[in-house]
Amino acid sequence: MDIKAEENHKRYLERLEKSRSFGYDHLKIRHGILKEVLPLKGVIADVGAGKGHMSLALASAGYNIDSIDISSEEQEFAKLNLAYYRVIERVKFHIADAVNLFYKDNSVDYIFCVCVMHHIQNYKKVINEFFRIIKPKGKIIISDFSIKGLELIAQMHQSENRVHETTIDSLKVVEDYLNEQNKQFKKLNQDHQDTLIITS
Repeated sequence: MDIKAEENHKRYLERLEKSRSFGYDHLKIRHGILKEVLPLKGVIADVGAGKGHMSLALASAGYNIDSIDISSEEQEFAKLNLAYYRVIERVKFHIADAVNLFYKDNSVDYIFCVCVMHHIQNYKKVINEFFRIIKPKGKIIISDFSIKGLELIAQMHQSENRVHETTIDSLKVVEDYLNEQNKQFKKLNQDHQDTLIITS
């Protein structure tokens, strides 16, 4: 096993444990989201993949996916972790902005966007881009911290003398926009997390 991957995995486990100590379980949340939409088929995009928590859950379940993030640093972390778990061959990594994705119209079957919306300046542009690329009968899964979840994450960052910056305080604004657009969706609530499953 590559030393860099080993060291990266150690940091990954430390971060998971830190989150759990504050009451947030990354793995439980991701697997809970995945359970709601299985089985999957076709083109699967993890948009705003970050350190690769959702990408890892998808690849470990046997799916080939596109892992997309605007940060090359975050993607590097994800690559090393997926390599550690020996599922990296299932993942194609892309550096891209969620408001301007590289897919053709109506070309993606499933879009996962997990713990991303609270960082995005213009969530409507991102959602419209998802509407552009999703196939008819495809599904868009948008999941993010609930209000209580954001409070918990803010406390965790505070303990490290950091600030967790956000642009929205819940998915309620996303729900309102989906209703304006007459989109059908199902809402799920997990511990500290809200999930919207949108059918195109």
